[in-house]
Amino acid sequence: MAFISGPRQCGKTTLAKQFLKERGVGRYYNWDEKEFRNAWAKHPFAVVTSAYEVKRSKTPIIILDEIHKAKLWKRNLKGVFDTLEKPLDIIVTGSAKLNTYQRGSDSLLGRYHHFRLHPFSLGELLNNRYTLESNSLIDKIFTLDLPTHADAKKWMKKLWEFGPFPEVLLRENKNILQLWQSERVQRLVREDLRDLSRIQELSQIEMLVSMLPEKAAGILSITSLREDLEVAYATMKSWIHYLKEIYYLFEIKPYATSIPRSLKKEGKIYLYDWSEIEKDGAKFENLIACHLLKYVHFLNDSGESKTELRYLKNKQKQEIDFLLLKNNKPWLPIEVKLSDETLSPNWSFYLNHLSCKKGIQIVKTPGVKKLVSIGDSEVLVISAENFLQWLC
Repeated sequence: MAFISGPRQCGKTTLAKQFLKERGVGRYYNWDEKEFRNAWAKHPFAVVTSAYEVKRSKTPIIILDEIHKAKLWKRNLKGVFDTLEKPLDIIVTGSAKLNTYQRGSDSLLGRYHHFRLHPFSLGELLNNRYTLESNSLIDKIFTLDLPTHADAKKWMKKLWEFGPFPEVLLRENKNILQLWQSERVQRLVREDLRDLSRIQELSQIEMLVSMLPEKAAGILSITSLREDLEVAYATMKSWIHYLKEIYYLFEIKPYATSIPRSLKKEGKIYLYDWSEIEKDGAKFENLIACHLLKYVHFLNDSGESKTELRYLKNKQKQEIDFLLLKNNKPWLPIEVKLSDETLSPNWSFYLNHLSCKKGIQIVKTPGVKKLVSIGDSEVLVISAENFLQWLC
């Protein structure tokens, strides 16, 4: 079985239906359909094995969309899966609970793989079939002779203006974007959050969500947020936790090993939809963060390598925006600047304390690609589209 989770409206159902179309045999079921809910409540095994009704040589696919809304869905699915007599592929899609229920005791442990689906990224929009593998990514990009896709600049501009979600990105309409943003937030809070938790203060959480775009790319301060909304610390911490679970935001923790006086706990927050952010600097950093997180999730979910996304900052406020870890070791530090091609003075400090000797400074300005030496280390200053096109 495959579990596919990700932000609301990122394309999970579309992808699952595409798998079904390519396979040519199987069934699609959605929990929001009353007929399916009734059938599942009466006889889950009959629902799943209905795919065998059509005689085909290929293994059927059953898609269970939003099945996590059903009570005891994992127990029932386990019972069905363990008693199947013929091969059958099962795809379960949903936003929050697939990820949430993976933790702790898991009745389906060992029976499924969990994949995280993100909205569009630049490499995906360019249909870049030559996305670089992690082992060769740094070396090839640092050669400076990799071509830039002809449409990279165009799609980068669209991503900047409309965000990564298919419904608004492909329609390119500012009015539709504003309506979509409002409806998305309302449905996230009033539907997804309500289904996931027993929280009653939904109107206050809507106020919190309206405040968070101003906090994006900054240190997450639970204390400050709870003072603004006049709630207990534990309450605000719980609300932020649930907003992570429904893929509204994500948090990046600092990397402290071998870094003198490093921050150890304070995370930075980013939104899955950067189109909500007004300040250009924070918006650009958030866009880069989303691309990097998608790449990290791809490497982890595909089994290629154990990769993490962190950031670097010490108590003297020396900061590098991102650090990719590979197998728990520093792999690639990345700094983000809107237009400043001059190296950040923080590079010298951190490259002296990290085992990796190469870094990347990403700028929004198009057409930039130059290599700068710092002692025995190198930093590549590169335009966003030139770098991001090589990530998945």
